[in-house]
Amino acid sequence: MGALLWLLIPVGAGLVAAAWSSWALRNRKTGDVAELAGYARFRDAMEKQHSVPDPAPTASDSA
Repeated sequence: MGALLWLLIPVGAGLVAAAWSSWALRNRKTGDVAELAGYARFRDAMEKQHSVPDPAPTASDSA
């Protein structure tokens, strides 16, 4: 009986490995399209030229 219990350990590990591999190899809905669209938005935002606002006057500037 003890040998059967020891046999359950590798069988259980095999089942866990099979479940993990099926989860890891699943088809994902998001792919390169979403990532490329996000990168394009990032690149567009970086290419925009923003005007630098004038610094607020301080108390020493008014004297």
